[in-house]
Amino acid sequence: MGKFVNNLAEFNKYCEENEVEFVDFRFTDIKGAWHHISYRASAVGNDMLEAGVPFDGSSIEAWQPINESDMLLKPDIETAFMDPFTADSTVIVICDVYDIYKNEAYAKCPRSIAKKALKALDDAGIADAAYFGPENEFFIFDDVKIVDHDNHQSFKVETDEGHWADAADYEDVGNMGHRPRIKGGYFPVMPTDPAVDLRAEMMLLLEEVGLEVMLGHHEVAQGQHEIGIVFSDIITAADNVQKYKYVVKMVAHLNGKTATFMPKPIYNDNGNGMHVHQSLWKDGTNLFYEKGAYANLSKTALDYLSGIFQHKEAVAAFTNPSTNSYKRLLPGFEAPRILTYSSQNRSAACRIPYGAGEKAVRIETRFPDSTACPYLAFSVLMIAGLDGIKQGGYPLVGPVNEDLFEISRKELAERGIPELASTFRDSLEGLEKDHDFLAPIMDHDYVMEYSQYMFDRHVYPVEGRPTAFEYIATYSC
Repeated sequence: MGKFVNNLAEFNKYCEENEVEFVDFRFTDIKGAWHHISYRASAVGNDMLEAGVPFDGSSIEAWQPINESDMLLKPDIETAFMDPFTADSTVIVICDVYDIYKNEAYAKCPRSIAKKALKALDDAGIADAAYFGPENEFFIFDDVKIVDHDNHQSFKVETDEGHWADAADYEDVGNMGHRPRIKGGYFPVMPTDPAVDLRAEMMLLLEEVGLEVMLGHHEVAQGQHEIGIVFSDIITAADNVQKYKYVVKMVAHLNGKTATFMPKPIYNDNGNGMHVHQSLWKDGTNLFYEKGAYANLSKTALDYLSGIFQHKEAVAAFTNPSTNSYKRLLPGFEAPRILTYSSQNRSAACRIPYGAGEKAVRIETRFPDSTACPYLAFSVLMIAGLDGIKQGGYPLVGPVNEDLFEISRKELAERGIPELASTFRDSLEGLEKDHDFLAPIMDHDYVMEYSQYMFDRHVYPVEGRPTAFEYIATYSC
C-alpha cells in the first residue's frame, strides 16, 4: 500500500488508466476539516498542477480577510488516490495552501505547519525521521437528533447496541437482546458485535485508498469501534487520518448509519480517543531505544516525553481542541489524564507499548482525540518533545506501574503527579501563556488568533448554554 504516483507523468498515466472524469483538490482548515473543489479532468493540465489552483481564502473560517482573499492550492501529486464513493471516476489530490501576498507557504495551513515541524526537526540535528501512528476510535449510530434553540437544548443518539434499546420495538423483526452493555464492548463476537461486515467494508476501502490496514474490532463502549493502520511519517500519518475519517463516515452513511469521532457522545460510557504512537530515528537507528533501560526506553525518549508534559496545556489546546474533549477525560472512563508514563499500563497518559526488539520501542500518548487537526496535533507534540530534548529533560514523574485510575486526586497531588487541564478554557489560557517553544512552526499572532477562534467556537457557546442537568441541579433552588 502507499503512494499510487510519484510524479506528474505517473499522475497523468494514472488518470488515463482510471478514465478520470474529475480531479478533486482537498485541503484542511484550522479545525481539521477537509474542504474540496472539483475540476473537470479536461481542465486540469500540468501548468495548473505546478502553478496551483486559485480559491477564496476569506470564505474559510479564521483565514484571510476579504480584501486579501485570493490564495492558491498547491497540489501534492504524490497524494493522489481514487475516490471510492463518487459515481463518476474522480481522483483526489491533497493540497497545501500558498500565500500569494507573501510568496510562501500559508502560515495558517495546517499541512504547511507540519512541514515546518519537519524542518525544525532537521534544523535541530537530533533526528532525521519522526514516525507517528494514530489510533482513531469512532462510534456508529443509527440516528442522531440535535436541538439547539434558546429555550430547548437537547440531543439524542440511537444505536441498537445501546442498553436503552432493551425494550424497543422493531418493525418486521423482534428485539434480539444481544448488546455489549456499558463498558462491555471490548472484543465480543457476533451477534453482540453487529458491525463486523461494516468494519470489513471500511477496512477494504481504506486499503483501496492507500492505507495499510492491520486490524479492526469493537471497542469498549456501546456502538464504538476502531480500525488499526500502520504508522508513517508525520505528514503521511496526518493525511491518513483525513482519509480514515472520510472513509469511515462515508461507509457508515452509505449503509444507512452515521459515524462520529466525537470524544464523548454518550454519557456514562467510554469516549473516543486518538492515541498517538511516536518515535524519532536517525541514520536508521531508533533514538527511543536503550537496551536494558525501563521498557527499553532511552533518555532521549524520556526527555521528549518530558517536553510534552511540561507544555501540557499548550499541547492539549491542539490535541484536545474542544469542550467535549474534556468530558472524555473525566475519571472513571479509562481517562488517560494523569501525566506519568508506564510500561503496558493504559491508565497513564503515556503508555510504553509492549514490543519485541529495537524497532518496536515507542511512546504512546493516550490523551489526544480526533477533534484535533492531525497536522497541528502531531506537529505540536513533536515540537514540544524536541524542546524537552534540547533542554536536557524537564522534571518527569515515573514510571508508575500501579492502576492510576484507583488513586485519588488528593493522593496524586501529594505524590506530585500532575494532570491535564480540566477544561478547554484552561488549555487555551495555558497556551496563551506558554507558546514560545512553538516559534519554529507558529508565531505569537497565529497562537492568539487560534485561541480566540476556539474560545468563540467552543468555549463561550458551551459556557453560555444551560444543560438538562443544570435544570435538575438548580431549577428548584
